[in-house]
Amino acid sequence: MHTSEGFVPGLDGVIAAKTEISFLDVDREKIVIRGEDLIELAKDKTYFDVVHLLLEGCLPSHEEKKSLEDKIKNFCSLPEAVLPLFKLLPKGMHPMDGMRTAISLLAGYDPELENRSHQENKLRAYKLLGQLPFITVNSYFATAGKEIVSPDKNLSYSANFLYMITGKKPSDLEVEIFDQLLLLYSEHEMPNSTFASRVIASTNSDMYGALTGAISSLKGHLHGGANEAVMYMLLEVDSVDAFKALIRHKLQNKEKIMGFGHRVYMRKMDPRATITKEALRKLCARDNDYTLLEMCEAGEEMMREEKGLYPNLDYYAAPVYWKLGIPIPLYTPIFFSARTAGLTSHIIEQHDNNRIFRPRVDYTGKSY
Repeated sequence: MHTSEGFVPGLDGVIAAKTEISFLDVDREKIVIRGEDLIELAKDKTYFDVVHLLLEGCLPSHEEKKSLEDKIKNFCSLPEAVLPLFKLLPKGMHPMDGMRTAISLLAGYDPELENRSHQENKLRAYKLLGQLPFITVNSYFATAGKEIVSPDKNLSYSANFLYMITGKKPSDLEVEIFDQLLLLYSEHEMPNSTFASRVIASTNSDMYGALTGAISSLKGHLHGGANEAVMYMLLEVDSVDAFKALIRHKLQNKEKIMGFGHRVYMRKMDPRATITKEALRKLCARDNDYTLLEMCEAGEEMMREEKGLYPNLDYYAAPVYWKLGIPIPLYTPIFFSARTAGLTSHIIEQHDNNRIFRPRVDYTGKSY
């Protein structure tokens, strides 16, 4: 009978790959992206700085960043034959499922689909980053029974993304905060969705297939879907006292409080949550209404005292999305859209230095 004394449930702490892309240095509270600290980047860099860093290996000059954004914006449209897909998406379907379907369909329109070269994969990644705002927003609108919207190429990438969602030109503050959210969600080492994408890519499957697997992973409430759950919880009440009572009730019933705890950040606050907490403060100041911030801070204090748990990125990102006027079903799709920069980097790295994943099991069945 085959057994393994090295079995670790959930592969907790198991090294699954060597990578030059990113690393979570918990002891030093750093999210390292190709040698750069993501939290420091979030203070004065933009999403496209990090896209360039992930896919080109270095931070761009001003000219390189502008050239990259222009290049990606030129990929903002989908093949005409793909557009009828959105009308076929069932009403009420989660937009993540619509996105998964659209990305899978795009594979059929890639004339170089079987080309796994580094350069072709990188071009593919840029095309997908350009197309994803359209796919993201219209997967939601189609499944909500609304009209398909078109991009405005006169706006920046992040401004257009937000404009397509809300239907109004965003303010500078709104663009700054939305772009910062995209940056913070762009890459995070080896979460479930990234691992799923690398496992699929290791079979020499194409980038679309690997992303389709990743989006299925990210949809789960224990991964990307947590941000939606956080906002629904916040909307159950309308005051700090009521929110504290709600959390106390959930704890007494042994319910999981979404937005708290992380497999890696077990004894510290997710450093990305510190950034989004300040973003929420700015939006509350704009509206002269600090209710959501005060509710979240009260919940943060309770969970630290009662359970020794700290907020992850989703806890404060959810009310930031809400303050930006973004519908809740779009929270996880936007997460995926932003994370595609990191996911495609991992897929490219896997294809460039491949060995198929083929783990073993600890057999607990009948004796033989």
